[in-house]
Amino acid sequence: MQKIGMGEKLVYTGSLLGQNMIYSFVAMYVMFFFTDLLRIPYQSVTIIMVTASLWDAVNDILMGMLADRTKTRWGKFRPYLLAGPLVVAVATVLCFVHFGGSAGGTVLAAAVCYVLWGMSYTVYDIPIWAISSVSSQDANEKNGMVTLGKIGGTLGTVIISVGSVSLLNAFGGERSAGAYTAAALVVAVTGAVLMVLSGFFLRERIEPPPKGVPFRKNIHTILNNTPLKALMVALLIVNMVNNVRQVTQMYFAVYVWGDSGYVTYIGLSLVVGMILGMALSPGLIRRFDKKYLFIVSCVAGAAASVIPFVVDGGVVFSLILLGISFAFTGMTTITSTSMLMDAIDYAEHKLGFRGEGVVFSMNTFLNKLSATISKGLLGAALGAMHYVDNMAPNDTVRTGFSAMVYVVPALCFLLAAVPLVFYRLKPAQIETIRRELDARRRAEK
Repeated sequence: MQKIGMGEKLVYTGSLLGQNMIYSFVAMYVMFFFTDLLRIPYQSVTIIMVTASLWDAVNDILMGMLADRTKTRWGKFRPYLLAGPLVVAVATVLCFVHFGGSAGGTVLAAAVCYVLWGMSYTVYDIPIWAISSVSSQDANEKNGMVTLGKIGGTLGTVIISVGSVSLLNAFGGERSAGAYTAAALVVAVTGAVLMVLSGFFLRERIEPPPKGVPFRKNIHTILNNTPLKALMVALLIVNMVNNVRQVTQMYFAVYVWGDSGYVTYIGLSLVVGMILGMALSPGLIRRFDKKYLFIVSCVAGAAASVIPFVVDGGVVFSLILLGISFAFTGMTTITSTSMLMDAIDYAEHKLGFRGEGVVFSMNTFLNKLSATISKGLLGAALGAMHYVDNMAPNDTVRTGFSAMVYVVPALCFLLAAVPLVFYRLKPAQIETIRRELDARRRAEK
């Protein structure tokens, strides 16, 4: 059995680092850019985000099915890893360009650019995650790749969380539209260079079936997979923990703590927490049932999230508790992705074909939908607070943004544990399934 080399692992980690640099920059700043720099009413911005998400519901699934039906001499997923980065980079920069013109034209341009960004992101995101499930026959190696990818993705998020304010300041500051354009260009080019390496160096070691799986049949990977459906509902909700914080943290730093520079310290709490949680996860997964590890992480994460809202211990105290909650987010991230691999193997065992593309397309869609719901919640909160750009802080605004950073993530943690009542795959069952799949593949050769 061919092992995954260290160089391949580094490239995979770096690719997800670059991709998440781009994603995090857009997630953190696009709504702030639209409302405070382009002067688009928050109601219109919310509509743009929701509309884009509805299109992604179709676009992501179609992309997953297309990837599953792709058959080239480079493999199922590598062609998209080569072509996707350039498109993502261009679309990212366009989201942060002030084209001028009428108010209506500005809204239209913002909507078109954001929808194009979501579509281009899908072209790369689904294949880069799906390729991990065919990178090796060995389950531990595949889980290792997922862990490295998640660590790389977290580092990409941290780089933006910690360094983006300095980058914006270098080009004119948070109130300059040109600063966002220049910063987006730097982030997009850097991320795309790291991303494109995946197309050259990653390998697919599980061969696809000789005949492509029809679209109507492929969707049964999800429809006939109760554990996967339960897990996906849980992922939709738990992804909101970080997404709500990402879209709110600039507002929170400016209007609650009084300085946008605190975004850097929130980023530092994220890096320490997430990497610690993800580093501990593989060892815990080997010792405990993933389902219960996920549930315990959710409950503990909820407690750590809500304490700073109830107990006013100052900025340092809040950052420490945020770091702890990020650690439990890291655990849910690695645990849920490993469970996703199990659900793919379960689908192959039950249906006779693997549907990595459609599964990871749904995972991508759920993350985008989660981010969109988070932006919608922020939009509703802005309305409830009677927010106007560059307003003077008051108690209503401080309480509102604090609730978005502390209370809403705590509720998401708790709600995410509920759907796993229907996830009934046990470790022994998964081991049996994998042994039977290995025997089936050897018999087919």
